[in-house]
Amino acid sequence: MHVPITNRINAIHEKVKFSGSMLVKRNNEIVTELSYGYSNRSEQIENTRNTRYGIASGCKLFTAIAICQLVEVGKLSYETKLEDCLNEYFPNFDKEITVHHLLTHTAGIPDYFDEEVMDDFEELWVKHPMYLMRNVIDFLPLFQNQPMKLKVGESFHYNNAGYILLGLILEQVSQVTFSEYVEENIFKKAGMSCSGYFEFDSLPLHTALGYIDLPDGKWKTNIYSLPVKGGSDGGAYVTVNDMVSLWEALFDNRLLNEKHTKKLLTPYVRTDDENGYYGYGVWIEKKEEEIIKFHIMGYDPGVSFHSAFYPTTCIKTVICSNKSHGAYQIMKEIEEGISDIL
Repeated sequence: MHVPITNRINAIHEKVKFSGSMLVKRNNEIVTELSYGYSNRSEQIENTRNTRYGIASGCKLFTAIAICQLVEVGKLSYETKLEDCLNEYFPNFDKEITVHHLLTHTAGIPDYFDEEVMDDFEELWVKHPMYLMRNVIDFLPLFQNQPMKLKVGESFHYNNAGYILLGLILEQVSQVTFSEYVEENIFKKAGMSCSGYFEFDSLPLHTALGYIDLPDGKWKTNIYSLPVKGGSDGGAYVTVNDMVSLWEALFDNRLLNEKHTKKLLTPYVRTDDENGYYGYGVWIEKKEEEIIKFHIMGYDPGVSFHSAFYPTTCIKTVICSNKSHGAYQIMKEIEEGISDIL
């Protein structure tokens, strides 16, 4: 392992008490691979390279890849309108919303978790018990009848509900459940043998519980804070090695042909960051006209996740944590130390 960057990560770990695993790989060489903390605090089972972690919104990329696969085989187009590809009624939604708008967070629809209205994700499950949220369609009552938030195509506004709709579109077009489709057509093709959409009440071996640290020093797991099963807007479980395999399969055109891989990775819309753009399910950072970073991230109670591919250096990074924070700090430290890798 590369000693300088490993030392940097160890130092940050001491500050943030990171719990999770990370992998930095350049081409076929592992630069650093580290794990800290416990996947199960009660039993003191340590996190390892084989631990499966929830990645929250990090898996919107999987949804985008799945939709692009359907476009590639001619079952859908990016300009297909929502009302033409989904047999659900949205009384207040604009008729001009397309698949492209949903993929790029520019549809203008309301979100079921709007950070401008609420700041605690757990508030959602007071009226809608989390243990009932097992299918993509279970999320529809949370936003289906609400008014539009913005005009279609007006601006980027990060939106979980849009990806719920993409999952429903995928199910209607493919005639299989969302999780079955992704596991068969993405995880299996990419060699992600340890990944899946697992349910809280039937987690497989080596799966980390998510932990929420409380101000008084106590903690609780996140099993009552999130939907019991993830879906098209987030909630899959991966290992760090599986996530690297996803990046490799994507850039080797094993999940999509070259044309649709480029479509997925095109910077379509500016985000709130100075050099930030969004493609289909992926954040993109540019320096002048050069793309320097493709990245995904996810945050939930008891989950923090960052992963990136840097095209100019062929470096892939994955940071999975079973705590609500820590992945961002580790990612920044890795980025600042990348010059040590080269």
